[in-house]
Amino acid sequence: MLARRTLGRIASQPAVLGAAPSNARNMATLREIELRLKSVKNIEKITKSMKMIASTKMARAQRAMVAGKEYGIANSEVFQNAPAETSGKRKLFLVISSDKGLCGGIHSSVTKFTRKTFADKEVPMDPESPVMVIGDKSKAQLSRAMPKSLVMTFNQIGRDIPTFADAAGVADLISKADVKYDSIAIVYNKFVSAISYEPAVVEIETENVLKESPGFRAYEMEDDVTKDLAEFALANAIYAALVEGHACEQSARRNAMDNASKNASDMISRLQMQYNRGRQAAITNELVDIITGASAL
Repeated sequence: MLARRTLGRIASQPAVLGAAPSNARNMATLREIELRLKSVKNIEKITKSMKMIASTKMARAQRAMVAGKEYGIANSEVFQNAPAETSGKRKLFLVISSDKGLCGGIHSSVTKFTRKTFADKEVPMDPESPVMVIGDKSKAQLSRAMPKSLVMTFNQIGRDIPTFADAAGVADLISKADVKYDSIAIVYNKFVSAISYEPAVVEIETENVLKESPGFRAYEMEDDVTKDLAEFALANAIYAALVEGHACEQSARRNAMDNASKNASDMISRLQMQYNRGRQAAITNELVDIITGASAL
């Protein structure tokens, strides 16, 4: 009986002096799971809040997009009634993105479209065509992919709903820039629905091309009229692309935050189940130790 009690005391002591008990690993694991569970719950609260904010902004952005599309329709009417006979191969690409992230791959879509257009050998264009970027996200991507073509960048535009003044400022800087081009290709995200978008491009002719078009040669106009019309048409197109891209960004951010909230909820369920199982195993081990000690006594 004495030997059995002695063996019970030896078995209950750690094998090495200062070693942790047998259930210490389970306790540490439970603590880590508890901390991670708390962290994921906080992330879920943040993503749900951002989803609600993006939903509110998306409604406003869609209303602004509907109003801004009228500017793009007016541009298309002008160029349809006065088509250009020839258009040069040296295009100025204006890529429209934004400075904010957490909205999926919406910025990568316009970047990939621009790179694909430059790599396409069937497109009649100058491989050294200049590129301008609105937004820091696409700027960072294109500066790594094609740094030699990047000539000018814009930021702090469209932090809220873009205005015509923002577009006019960009058009003015493009007109004053010392860059040679025959036409301007605006690359932006086209709004398809609340859950989808696609990259698109719209071309704007320059002042010299408008002067040579048959529709404009039929009228006697001063040089300033054609120049002002070209700058106004560019500002119109930029504004229409900005508001449509902003609506796509808000829609993509809402969908991204919705998916993030669902993933966080799934992770919370898995971590909660893992925590409950670990806690149950730890309690069972403690009960086994108590029963074993009581039996030994």
